[in-house]
Amino acid sequence: MIAACASTGVENRYQTELDALEARCTARQGILVTTGLQTGRPETDYACRISGVASRIPGD
Repeated sequence: MIAACASTGVENRYQTELDALEARCTARQGILVTTGLQTGRPETDYACRISGVASRIPGD
């Protein structure tokens, strides 16, 4: 989703965390959207937007 500009550990860690966040979101049939923040933490920089019918019944 986001390409790293340099090959330092920070960008690689961010991308790894972002990829995991995106995978969890996609598994919930959602899509990642930016929150407008730039904190360096994917879980704060992005939110999982789930569209469709909401259910109160857990899927797991």
